[in-house]
Amino acid sequence: MRGRKQIEISFIICLAAALLISMPGFAKSRRMAVTVSVANIRSGAGTGFPTLWRVEKFMPVTVIRESKGWYFFTDFEGSRGWIKKDLVGSLDTVITKKKLCNIRTGPGTGFDIAFQAEKGVPFKVLKRKGKWLKVLHSDGDRGWVYESLVW
Repeated sequence: MRGRKQIEISFIICLAAALLISMPGFAKSRRMAVTVSVANIRSGAGTGFPTLWRVEKFMPVTVIRESKGWYFFTDFEGSRGWIKKDLVGSLDTVITKKKLCNIRTGPGTGFDIAFQAEKGVPFKVLKRKGKWLKVLHSDGDRGWVYESLVW
């Protein structure tokens, strides 16, 4: 009898979680990216809330929930804020997470360094080859970065 009771409790917990996730304003956690040149990150869901910081094109975010045309999100450093829904889209993007990252001319350490990117530089992913990513910055710079250097 004890086993059946545990199964019933587990079922009720799963059902409650499913209902919460399907409620309006409660988005499944999903990765999106900024699609405009610069976007304001705000402390609340609306332009009346203060701007906390600004981000550039291709900045990846993980959406936590939605409210009135705004997304509440977290970024690669765990910072949280609100961004207007129409400023983001479903793009494959990454952001450098190391102090300084080599962006190479090809997918491997045998290739020359095209340029270096500091921590927090977002890129659009153009192609994947093994653990290497061909990336594009919003200013047109492109190259290859190793996946462990980005989020």
